[in-house]
Amino acid sequence: MIKKIYISFIFALAASVAFAQVDRTKAPEPSPAKEINIGEPTTFTLKNGLKVFVVENHKLPRVAFSLTFDRDPVLEGDKAGYVSMAGQMLMKGTENRTKAELDEDIDFIGANINTYSTGMYATSLTKHQDKLIELMKDVLFNPSFPEEELDKLKKQTLSALAASKDDPNAIASNVRGKLVYGDEHPYGEFETEESVENITLEEIKNYYSSYFRPNIGYLAIVGDITPKEAKKLIKKNFSDWEKGEVPTAEYEMPTPPEKTYVALVDREASVQSVVNVTYPVNLPIGSEEVITARVLNQILGGGFSSRLMQNLREDNAFTYGARSSLSADKLVGSFNASASVRNEVTDSAVHEFMAELMKINEEGVTQDELDAAKASISGSFARSLESPQTVASFAINTARYNLPKDYYANYLKNLEAVTLEDVKAAAQKYIMPNNANILVVGKGEDVAEKLERFGEVKYINRKGEEYDPNDKSAMPADLTAEKVMENYFEALGGKDKIEAVKSIKTVYNASVQGQNISIIEVKNNSNYKQEVAMGTMVMSKTLVNGDDVKVLSQGQEVPLPEEAKKGLKFGAKIFPELHYAEMGVTIELKNVEEINGKPAYGVAVTLPSGQTTTSYFDAESGLKVKSSSAQGSEEIKSYKEVDGIMIPEKRAISQGFQMNADLESAEINVEIKEDTFN
Repeated sequence: MIKKIYISFIFALAASVAFAQVDRTKAPEPSPAKEINIGEPTTFTLKNGLKVFVVENHKLPRVAFSLTFDRDPVLEGDKAGYVSMAGQMLMKGTENRTKAELDEDIDFIGANINTYSTGMYATSLTKHQDKLIELMKDVLFNPSFPEEELDKLKKQTLSALAASKDDPNAIASNVRGKLVYGDEHPYGEFETEESVENITLEEIKNYYSSYFRPNIGYLAIVGDITPKEAKKLIKKNFSDWEKGEVPTAEYEMPTPPEKTYVALVDREASVQSVVNVTYPVNLPIGSEEVITARVLNQILGGGFSSRLMQNLREDNAFTYGARSSLSADKLVGSFNASASVRNEVTDSAVHEFMAELMKINEEGVTQDELDAAKASISGSFARSLESPQTVASFAINTARYNLPKDYYANYLKNLEAVTLEDVKAAAQKYIMPNNANILVVGKGEDVAEKLERFGEVKYINRKGEEYDPNDKSAMPADLTAEKVMENYFEALGGKDKIEAVKSIKTVYNASVQGQNISIIEVKNNSNYKQEVAMGTMVMSKTLVNGDDVKVLSQGQEVPLPEEAKKGLKFGAKIFPELHYAEMGVTIELKNVEEINGKPAYGVAVTLPSGQTTTSYFDAESGLKVKSSSAQGSEEIKSYKEVDGIMIPEKRAISQGFQMNADLESAEINVEIKEDTFN
């Protein structure tokens, strides 16, 4: 017993002494930066110019091959999208294997092969490396580029574009590229439905034959393989690969705007704004300031504890997240700070963005911030070394950008050497609040006037082109919202004829996330029923029977606010536009917008509740081609004539998800049973 008490006393005494010697109010001093042993690659070059780097790593019986082509960016013009498609098409079949056979052979050995426009990446167990190389060679040297696979790829791309067409973040991304880099720079291009439709196999094949050449190739091999084995393997399989002359290109260096201004993309359905503060920077990969710039950005907007996040999210509750990036690039880097905020605080959020940029530019950062940023970056860098692809990219980057051989080995030492003065100098050079594009995608009516204090407000369309929202010159001088509606009624079949429609039943077939569904709608001008079914299972049902409005989801009634019920009652009308006056709806001619490559007149439709939808009517045909509201949007791609009435045939609906609906059948003045709407 005495022994136990004595031991306890000794431990207690030791603990008290230790506590007395440690000042727990201060964070411990950071330990010196550790040396990183990445592994010196063994290098050799084939006679055809292919540069090979071998990094041994025998921890796991796996090997990875990373092939990169060092070519200049390509300006794609009216066929934007073909470069990325060329990379994807390599995996769609070869002269020796169909796509299915290729996939099966890759799966059989548990391998993985990915191709892209600037190279390919492949990995497998070491024991399958010979088979893996055989498959790589087949993909690389014998692509068949089947026409039907290109058609599928274009269809998938068009579907994805349709899904993102009204997505404010996608709009912001596209327009930001145009603002930062300009029309004549490859970084300023983005895919459109028109450019994808223009792509042919000829562009795909020309790109492949022009750029997939060994003399601009860098092949990194990482894993359970010796340099001797790798050299034998590569010489045997890639020595016959013919080099060729590769096209080069030069582009003007984009510059920041002379004066900060606001670029406003007016998205009338928006209830929040996507804000970007952005501009180009001259920050070449591997330059001495790249590491300092990363530290700077980490403090400004690189993580949860960053200044932008703490200000806009924690202190002001403007957004779920505010971030920034300061990126290096071979041609031109960029700075971007972004967040999504509510309409009513858009100008306040922009003010905080600009205040933080001004503060870090003028004052620099604190020692605590610097230490925390270094620790975060150091941890991230160390974790990245676990990936063979990262190690391979280090070897390739060292050669491509003429970096010091110990650039990555000394990365943490160079990181630790960054000082407060270095960060402040970088902030004064790269953080430019007075020369920025302030891009806002939001509801212009709510935010435009308040944004004027940050500079001139320029209206930008979704193609990145400036326009005057008050310019009605593209419209006929006598055009009114009422005239647009009259033209619409005439285009549908004539006002007398559509007024004679007393009931209608339509069936649409649609696909949502790979699931086929049917949408059945029945209307008789005061009552409405919609059923959404997957096979024989009814997923949801909407019923409007006079003043009784119900929505059922899998048999359970969904509570609805009164405003939603009023909207459904309004939608029960066969042609709601015929009843605007009697229902107290106001309409206003807004603008001209290009829809599917054609001009369309925008008409703002406001319900008595204050809910607004903007409908767009084709300037030539008069038919409605799009409607957009806070709840989502719908594009009508084509119409079909049924008993002299034009019925929407192909619809693209976006309501938090994308759905393409095709008309299966339509019946006009069909007999409706009494209990249909119960």
